Amino acid sequence: MCEPITSISATQAMVAMSVVSAGLQFYQGYQQQKSIYKQQQRQNDLARKNAVARYASEQLRIKQVTDQSLEKGYQQTLKAKKARAEARNVFGERNIALRGSAMAVYNDYYRKEGNYMASLSRNLKMNYDQYDLNMKNIQLGYESQATYLTPPDPVGLLVNGAVNVASTYFALEAQKEINVKGYKQAKQQGSSGE
Repeated sequence: MCEPITSISATQAMVAMSVVSAGLQFYQGYQQQKSIYKQQQRQNDLARKNAVARYASEQLRIKQVTDQSLEKGYQQTLKAKKARAEARNVFGERNIALRGSAMAVYNDYYRKEGNYMASLSRNLKMNYDQYDLNMKNIQLGYESQATYLTPPDPVGLLVNGAVNVASTYFALEAQKEINVKGYKQAKQQGSSGE
């Protein structure tokens, strides 16, 4: 009868092929991990640039709103001072003392100026509150667009490859053991039947 194939070289060849395959898988896996990592970095850079642009836009908007409000307040103050000065001149030309109804007219200018300035202040506060909310939303938007970076893990790939090679080796050894036992049993059955 024929001897079973128990050649060490056949086992070694299979293990060598497994090592080559593991090496190829390692290289491909590592390249894929590097590619994913670079893509994650690009995504985070883009998210950061978008957030910075939105921050700058929002800061410019609030600066413009503030400047506009200050200018309106300044113009209203000038207008109110001019109106009070004209009223004082009219009262002075007519020899009207600043009492009673004349004083009420004069105070009405202060009231109107105060109401206008209070309205400007309320509007500016609402704009600042909206600005704070927008800045928080920009931050949340950045966080939702950014991704967790997973750098390449060559150690994990090596361990996985080593486990695969070891698994192949032990599977071949187990198969060889089964073949040897099967051969011995067949030989025993063949000798007892002759």
